[in-house]
Amino acid sequence: MHRNKDLYQFLLEKTRQLTEEWYKNLEKGDNAGIYSSNDPAIIESVKQQNYEFHQKFCEVFNKDEESFFNDFEKWIVKVAQDEGHLSTPLQSILREFFTTQEQYLNLIDEFTETNKGQFDCSQVTTWRRIVVKSFSEVVTWFTEEYNNHSQKRLEAQQDLIRELSSPVISLTQDIALLPLVGDIDTARAKSMLENTLQQCNKLGVNQLFMDLSGVVMIDTMVAHQLFQLIEALSLIGVKTTISGLRPEIAQTAVQLGLSFDHVSIKSTLSSSIKSASLIPG
Repeated sequence: MHRNKDLYQFLLEKTRQLTEEWYKNLEKGDNAGIYSSNDPAIIESVKQQNYEFHQKFCEVFNKDEESFFNDFEKWIVKVAQDEGHLSTPLQSILREFFTTQEQYLNLIDEFTETNKGQFDCSQVTTWRRIVVKSFSEVVTWFTEEYNNHSQKRLEAQQDLIRELSSPVISLTQDIALLPLVGDIDTARAKSMLENTLQQCNKLGVNQLFMDLSGVVMIDTMVAHQLFQLIEALSLIGVKTTISGLRPEIAQTAVQLGLSFDHVSIKSTLSSSIKSASLIPG
């Protein structure tokens, strides 16, 4: 049996001290992310999170295992999703977990020495084992939450990048511009198709200027997807005008036998806009 009221109370009274000692000994210059911050608000937040950890971890000697981990869930999820910790390398966070584990093992030794002769080696060994076991489970749980949220954040950033890489810009109430710049791979082309259709529908666009002057080269697969986009736009009532079509891209389109039936071709974006009478001819 590892639960012990006296040990629990002993640890509980040390919680604030544990936090202060931990932060004092933190090698701030050797850490990236949240631990190296000089911002007083961030420092106080980190200390508070650490203090809350101690308050919860002490309960391992007071509660049954199920209750202990149930109470820990909110802390683990909150800290694992904290932007400061997400910006901190996982290895740095894990190092601090193990530093804190060592604090508890040292405190058990201190408690045993203070109460010399009251507890046999078997009991002390049980306490040490429960500390190591509980830390192992908490760290594993934290790592899973951290990785899951990091992946979600990465996917959200990638979605934003893809959306920004194919922006539909309103020119008038029903006319818009899609300027394409840089390399277009298959993934970007697929995302561009989905995003452009959604944005044109949302904005009520019925004419779209697609400018390719910033695109140097596209492969046959991407060229095919671009023309699929034009076909899809036609189906939702959007007329497409392409400008800036380089000879290499035009040659690829011809070799693929792609149809230009639903698309108007202009040499430059300026001539596209003039054709719609948006600027004087």
